[in-house]
Amino acid sequence: MKKLIAAGVTGLVCVSSAVAADYPTRPVRLLVHFPAGSSTDVIARVLAEKVGAKLGQPIVVENKPGADGAIAAQEVQRAPADGYTLLLATNSPMSGVPVLRKSVPYDPVTDFTPISDVGRYTFMVYVNAGVPVRTLPELVDYARARPGKLSYASGNVTGQLAFAYVALNAKLDMVNVPYKGEPPGIADLVGKRVDVMVATAGTGVPQVQSGRLKALATIIPKRSFVLPEVPTVQESGFPDFSLAPWAGLFGPAKMPVDVVARLNREFADAMKQPDVLQKMAQQEFALTPSTPQALGALVARQLAVHRELANAIGLQAE
Repeated sequence: MKKLIAAGVTGLVCVSSAVAADYPTRPVRLLVHFPAGSSTDVIARVLAEKVGAKLGQPIVVENKPGADGAIAAQEVQRAPADGYTLLLATNSPMSGVPVLRKSVPYDPVTDFTPISDVGRYTFMVYVNAGVPVRTLPELVDYARARPGKLSYASGNVTGQLAFAYVALNAKLDMVNVPYKGEPPGIADLVGKRVDVMVATAGTGVPQVQSGRLKALATIIPKRSFVLPEVPTVQESGFPDFSLAPWAGLFGPAKMPVDVVARLNREFADAMKQPDVLQKMAQQEFALTPSTPQALGALVARQLAVHRELANAIGLQAE
């Protein structure tokens, strides 16, 4: 009986290795939990084109926005663990949803296979052209004088947490208007239907350069190289602010080790290419490829960071 079991296990390993050696034999789906045109969508399409060419099969990007990324994440969680359904996830579904929702349809640590860290976003605080302020302290004073009159859009968990932190610490009374992603929120900001938004540089900076929006601060610890005159949030009166918007590549739990290794290698190689680096710089997105183990550690670490921040600003799970 033991010999039969051993033979069966050996057979399974051989089949798995054979499948991994042939991978991929058909197109690969890459789910993105933001709408087309968002920074994450652009990043996904740049990498998908480069890696698909190396794999010999196209990587098809599919936009599945909504529920702070939980819809896309759950679809990948339920997919076969064969490497043909992947997720480019940000901290929204992997760090924010588990902290801000009472009912979470997945465990970000155990229900996914980490493949590689991808990078870090540059987020900024924007106001529309009709808000008569030029700095974050001026916005604080302006909002304090108009309690309940101003609104801030949030297209992702990072935007929601970041501005909620500012509003709580500055004792502001403002209305949060949630969106399924950054593009519709930015559109309403440009259209002056909302007043403030924390969003990525790739989405907002073009609107700043056209004069439709104003950038008041960046939420990362250093200034933007595209808009170096814009100070950080820490420089603008919030020295203890700390939040790292990140993105990583995942698959369903228990993917074949060889498939994970192949994907990790090809994505890491793509992230070194000069044309890819140039396009990421345009998005103000810093590439940070890693081992699968390092990404897994990041997920666990950022869960703790987001939970601590949510508790600090008094956000309750809903």
